[in-house]
Amino acid sequence: MSIYTLFVRVPRVWYHQYKMIPMLPIHDYFKLAGDKGASDLHLVAGEIPMLRIHGNLFDVDQEKLSPHELETQIFSIISAEQKERFLQNHDLDLALSMAMIRFRVNIHKQDGKIALAARSIPNEVPTPEQLRFEKPLYEFANLLDGLVLVVGPSGHGKSTTIASMIEQINATRKSHIITIEDPIEFAFKDKMSLIEQREIGTDAPSFASALKHVLRQDPDVIFVGEMRDPETIATVLTAAETGHLVFSTLHTSSAAEAVERIIDVFDGPKQKQALIQLSTVLRAVVSQQLIPTIDNRRIAAREILINTPAVGNMIRRNTIEQIPGVIETGAETGMISMDRSIQNLLEQGLIDQDTATKRTGRQRKI
Repeated sequence: MSIYTLFVRVPRVWYHQYKMIPMLPIHDYFKLAGDKGASDLHLVAGEIPMLRIHGNLFDVDQEKLSPHELETQIFSIISAEQKERFLQNHDLDLALSMAMIRFRVNIHKQDGKIALAARSIPNEVPTPEQLRFEKPLYEFANLLDGLVLVVGPSGHGKSTTIASMIEQINATRKSHIITIEDPIEFAFKDKMSLIEQREIGTDAPSFASALKHVLRQDPDVIFVGEMRDPETIATVLTAAETGHLVFSTLHTSSAAEAVERIIDVFDGPKQKQALIQLSTVLRAVVSQQLIPTIDNRRIAAREILINTPAVGNMIRRNTIEQIPGVIETGAETGMISMDRSIQNLLEQGLIDQDTATKRTGRQRKI
């Protein structure tokens, strides 16, 4: 019986019913991920290969992966320069096109052995309708300057949400758009806009370095894949302050935490300057998490913070703890809390009560 007919219908506890078979060629694992609509592929030396489908992990029905064989196969799909970087740093991010599908790949070491995690990227940028954009998210694409942040846990669609906004701009106005990514995920095609995509490690050594040079390249819109360090954050604020529209991401669980994270990287007089800059340039923060639906898919729940004069004043005075209260009462300006977003999904019959309770920490009624 083939791996393709066995796989995914059986959970891990049933695995031992089936015959062990040798490791497949690595391209076949990527093809299987595409065939099954998996969001993620995990190949870990000494472990059974696994796919994540609609948020759940499933085993591929075969023996644990040989460390030597897995390393040989992984090295066969990357360049000599990438291999050298991995051997030096024991970690490598890159994008690969496999089986007609684009993947964001991380190669790393665990327990002294090689491992690979690959996330599939749709061939086409999802539309706002497909992503169920709220009204403010449509409007962010019409901005001409300022900073829009999309935050949330890793793997919860932050880059996809931003890519959809960028594609809106690409399709509706003439702009020079530059993305700085690690690695490049969606491959944009020029429509009305001119788009340049720069990859860390290939086209630039770091986000901060790339961003400094981008500011000299006449951009209108800039996407910074992640604000990882104080230098990048400071340059992002300057870019937004000098008339550019900047999109970026942070790994925080709420809009207020994102504001706090930005401020906390600065000390003394620099923090005061950052507070003033952020209060002026911030346009919105979208905190996003993907939630299991009743049909075993995933859907985005979004908290939206709009930088109204009241919010800007809170940022300037560094009273960030007041922001959640403003979000709760800010529906007229387009704001929505995460709890309210989850409640809306429950009321629409898209998620069940148990999921809503787990995500909000309390029982909801409809």
